[in-house]
Formats: sequence, C-alpha cells, structure tokens
Amino acid sequence: MPQEFTEAAAAVRAAALREELVVSEIPAPAQLAPHALALSADVRPSAHGTDSELGTGRFIILYDPSEPSSWHGRFRVVCFAQAPLETEIGLDPFLTDVAWSWLVDALDARDAKYTAASGTATRILSTGFGELADQGDGAQIELRASWTPLESSVSAHVEGWAELLCMLAGLPPTTEGVTLLSARRTARD
Repeated sequence: MPQEFTEAAAAVRAAALREELVVSEIPAPAQLAPHALALSADVRPSAHGTDSELGTGRFIILYDPSEPSSWHGRFRVVCFAQAPLETEIGLDPFLTDVAWSWLVDALDARDAKYTAASGTATRILSTGFGELADQGDGAQIELRASWTPLESSVSAHVEGWAELLCMLAGLPPTTEGVTLLSARRTARD
C-alpha cells in the first residue's frame, strides 16, 4: 500500500468527530480507485448499524496514483449526507443552496484545502398512500459531494463532513460564524 494513502487513512481514523455521531469504518467500493477507505456515520441512532432517523452519511477517501484527470490529483473525497426535515422547511427553495454552503463553510472553517468541488443537493418531499398513508407528509435533504484534497492529512475534510451531517440533522454548529436557519427537527410520523 502506498505510504501517501497509509498516511491519509491514518488521518481519517484520527479525525476529531462530534460525540453526537456514531462512526464506523465500512467496506469501501472496490471499483472507484486502487485504494479507498470508507466511513459510515449516524446522528445519535437508536440502534447501531441502522440508519438514524436524525441523519446519516458516508465518507470515502479514494487514492489513485495515476491522478485521473477529472480528479485533479491523486486523492478524491466522495461523501453523502442525508437528514429528515419538517415538511415546511423542505419546501424552502433556498434549502439546497444552504446545504451546499454549510459543506463549504464546514470545510473552510477547518482550513481544509481542496479543489474541484462538485455535488448535488436534493430536496425530497413525500406523501404516504395506501398502506403508508399513516406516514403522512415528509421531507428530506440529501447532499452528495466530491472534491480533491490538496493534502494527504485529510482529518479536516472528515471533520467538515461530520459537521455538515450534524448541521443537516439540526444540531448547532461547532464553528463560529455559521448559524442555523431554525430549530427544525422532527422525525417523520
């Protein structure tokens, strides 16, 4: 295993994460890069190993010494974060912009150096019918993002992703200068 990836994996494992998260190392996708490490996180789940009703996410660090041109480097971070919302918040047309800005702010607040950031933020609105009618209306926010770290010490990148996940779940930010829109957590009935 390349020393540069070994150092990056050690930095991922050494990241200082919020106590509200339960984080586990999971099998990394084998087809994306010669070397990868993946984490799964849940915000205060009721049972470990199941997706949390408050928020869930994945973080993957990829390493390819051939430096794929689309990556702009040997490393690439791919992450996912999802959280339920009150339906009214899910209707907000600026929600996706806010979710993306929280990721950028969380990375910048930790001085994570990166380039070639890309991603999607999706608002999901749903209504239960038939056997699921009792679920009523619901909403979720989902962010999928990737970027190229400019350093092999990627702890700040993991910490930024973890902060994003907690913020999407409605927990107050731990960094100055970042504020929440409102207290908005409700589990879907």
